[in-house]
Amino acid sequence: MIDFGKFYQLIAQGPLASWLEVLPAQLAAWQRENLHGHFRNWQKSVDHLPQLTPQHLDLVNSVTADSDALSARQRQGIEKLLRNLMPWRKGPYSLYGTFIDTEWHSDWKWDRVLPHISPLTDRTVLDVGCGSGYHMWRMLGAGARLVVGIDPMQLFLCQFEAVRKLLGDDPRAHLLPLGIEQLPELQAFDTVFSMGVLYHRRSPLDHLFQLKNQLVSGGELVLETLVIEGDEHDVLVPGERYAQMRNVWFIPSAAALQRWLEKCGFVDVRIVDFSRTSTEEQRRTDWMTTESLADFLDPQDSSKTLEGYPAPLRAVLVARKP
Repeated sequence: MIDFGKFYQLIAQGPLASWLEVLPAQLAAWQRENLHGHFRNWQKSVDHLPQLTPQHLDLVNSVTADSDALSARQRQGIEKLLRNLMPWRKGPYSLYGTFIDTEWHSDWKWDRVLPHISPLTDRTVLDVGCGSGYHMWRMLGAGARLVVGIDPMQLFLCQFEAVRKLLGDDPRAHLLPLGIEQLPELQAFDTVFSMGVLYHRRSPLDHLFQLKNQLVSGGELVLETLVIEGDEHDVLVPGERYAQMRNVWFIPSAAALQRWLEKCGFVDVRIVDFSRTSTEEQRRTDWMTTESLADFLDPQDSSKTLEGYPAPLRAVLVARKP
């Protein structure tokens, strides 16, 4: 079973200490009640991976680790265990000769985001809906002092723990199987990222307030989400599905989202990037073999989803808590 004790010790002194009033009980309940049917098999794969300290490590330009000391047989064993944790959606990773070609080119998103945010050097960072933790490692590469990711998907937790073992068990990154609604108002993070989450929330303004409540005064929110074209009054409310996703509730225009952030009390709100999601950025691979973006677009008109809505357009907004 995954041990969260090191994280408890890490935050026992400092601005996150108050979290310990509720966190151990939450995670104990999670371990008792909510384990996925495949979780134990995923955990076995993580347990069988070697604990390695890479000779060659790059978190600045990629998530890459390697060591000259590994044999071909050891490398093959690592790849087999990592394949037991498929599907891999966020990445890519290059780990001891195994290239995990994930569904998403998350590195492209990071390249779009990084130039527009405050330097992460020595910052305490929260990554909400972090997936397998790819961006968490890139945040460390950008100088963050501590990165905490939260995501309730248990496969993502196992993927993160697998990568952590292969990267040298870095104590500066931790993933917790929680949703943002389970966090108390910590007001302790210098930067909070919410990327690819907002449109999955039934109450997007509540989500924005939850993010704000995690930030220190003067802290920065980095928000990346689906948007539509339009002015500050335009919001798409999809029917049962959007691009075959069932849990899409609201897709505002970037201008409307800017207004929402201001209404929630954020200041210095900036729209810093627009990007249309391409079938090169999100696609089926050998590590994620089920349907992907190309299957969700109108085959006669790729500017529309199968349901007839505008195809995915994403924006990045940056804002500050006063």
